[in-house]
Amino acid sequence: MKKLLLTLFAIGFSLGLYAQDPQFSQFYNAPLYLNPGFTGITPQQRVVLNHRLQWPTLPQAYSTYAVSYEMFVGELKSGFGLMATTDKQGSSGWRTSTASLLYSYKLRVSKDWVVSPGLIFGYGQQSVGDKLTFGDELDTGVPTSDPDVNRLGTTGFFDIGSGIILYNRMVWLGFAAYHINQPNRSVLGGEARLPMKMNFHGGMRIPLKTGMKITGKIDYLTPSFIYRSQGPFQQLDLGLQYHIDPVAIGFWYRGIPVPRAFQLETDEASDNLQDALAFVLSLQFNTFQVGYSYDFTISELGADTGGAHEISIIYEFVAKPFRRGVKKKYQQLPCPTFNSKAGFWN
Repeated sequence: MKKLLLTLFAIGFSLGLYAQDPQFSQFYNAPLYLNPGFTGITPQQRVVLNHRLQWPTLPQAYSTYAVSYEMFVGELKSGFGLMATTDKQGSSGWRTSTASLLYSYKLRVSKDWVVSPGLIFGYGQQSVGDKLTFGDELDTGVPTSDPDVNRLGTTGFFDIGSGIILYNRMVWLGFAAYHINQPNRSVLGGEARLPMKMNFHGGMRIPLKTGMKITGKIDYLTPSFIYRSQGPFQQLDLGLQYHIDPVAIGFWYRGIPVPRAFQLETDEASDNLQDALAFVLSLQFNTFQVGYSYDFTISELGADTGGAHEISIIYEFVAKPFRRGVKKKYQQLPCPTFNSKAGFWN
């Protein structure tokens, strides 16, 4: 009975939240998913893999994958990228997949500051699997007679977004807007518009002096935040990471710490003000980075859901310019990240 109730809960929840985007706790380890302005923000080519498994104790847990590739072309002062995502929600087999092209332009507005506006153009598909269970099936034990079952199918849609980042060597601020065209993702042939998602994010890199004379390594802190809004739902992530390369550990809070400061449109959204506490551990090597995080659920769902596991893998390799001298002609200012590299910050 408990398993049946959990299954029904997963089905209902996946259908009820179809208008929300999946999210990553390690959002800065999914840079193109966070803001298209991050495209080509390092002088290397970069490949990023992300996987999130949410509520693993529920049958057919929520599973999200993202993979991206990007490069910076100094001759054009531009970044180019590709990204693909897929998200499977609950026991119903509800799946959303997208493929996107990204572009950003690097404008050095002063000696110390760079502005990076970006665009993302994507195409997606949403479908419902064959594992739905209707109310009359539970009562009669025979296949449903609901005529809407014949209308279920796969729908395709175009998606447009944009973003911008302002940064120097120590501080960054960004804003991004996704689903600007509010695409129709109805699988019943009707209309189900995806609300525009907006996020505002920022942080800074604070070098520390402890341990430098002993190890020769620089340790530092990176406090940061991200505020998200999509339809009636709002969310704030606050966190701090400590680094002494190649190791970084962090702690994050996700929710709305001061509910009365945010006006939510529905009581349903108000029930999810406190979401999770996340712990992050990452290892940074010369060209390779791997990160793991675990979310402890602090909402009304409780610990029985199993929280969420998340893994990120980042690989960077040197990009060759289109012709000799390109990098010397245009040396972009590196954006602060959660890890330092010899010769990159100096």
